[in-house]
Amino acid sequence: MNDKTGELSGRGHIEIDGLTKTYASDAGDITALEGIDFDIAPREFLGIVGPSGCGKSTLLRCVGGLIAPSVGEVRIGGDVVTEPDPRIGYVFQQAVLLPWRRVLDNVMLPFEITGRPTGEDRAKALEVLEMVGLSEYVNHRPGELSGGMQQRVSVARALAVEPSILLMDEPFGALDAQTRDSMNVELLRIWHESQTTVVFVTHDIGEALFLSDRVMVMSVRPGRVQDVIDVDLPRPRTFSEVEADERFWTLRQRIREQLN
Repeated sequence: MNDKTGELSGRGHIEIDGLTKTYASDAGDITALEGIDFDIAPREFLGIVGPSGCGKSTLLRCVGGLIAPSVGEVRIGGDVVTEPDPRIGYVFQQAVLLPWRRVLDNVMLPFEITGRPTGEDRAKALEVLEMVGLSEYVNHRPGELSGGMQQRVSVARALAVEPSILLMDEPFGALDAQTRDSMNVELLRIWHESQTTVVFVTHDIGEALFLSDRVMVMSVRPGRVQDVIDVDLPRPRTFSEVEADERFWTLRQRIREQLN
């Protein structure tokens, strides 16, 4: 871990204080989130699960500064979030790559948006592409890659700016089961190497438990923190070891009962 990454990892502490988000509609105000109070430690991997429409993605957008809370605030490293922070990486369910640009050029995009890219920026882009196992595909275009490889490009692009926080909104939801499992193993390796705080939204309880240090369980709308699960499974993790551990099935059942 370089000095810059070490400095930024100190900013990976997320504090959510009394967060409520309300939207106006023709039928009246709709409260998506209500009274969220939560702390996420630097370098923690937090999974978030909950019923459809409970505000999981809305919570991520508030943390990322993409939308403002109606009440309450989000703080990162003690600073109140009021706008998108270039040091927060975001990975969506779809890879959202520019199809006419090469893989390397897609990863370089954040540097182009914030200014004129340097040789150091290009070296960082190549470094993260190697980290996600795509160093041999830097000159390919997205259409020449599988869905899983496209998502790796998306993860690399988010990591290129050395974020202190990585927000992931069901990033592997559209992938087949085998590719999804492979990407989860890859993500844990990348997380370990990058020392980034990760907040990961998913509908898959098993995925959340496999990846996370803790799992936040949200209630039906308006979304509230219904439970917080400490995932006391040893790391590093493999699917076979996790699924052979009785604690995994106990935690899975606990979450299923709350979601039902």
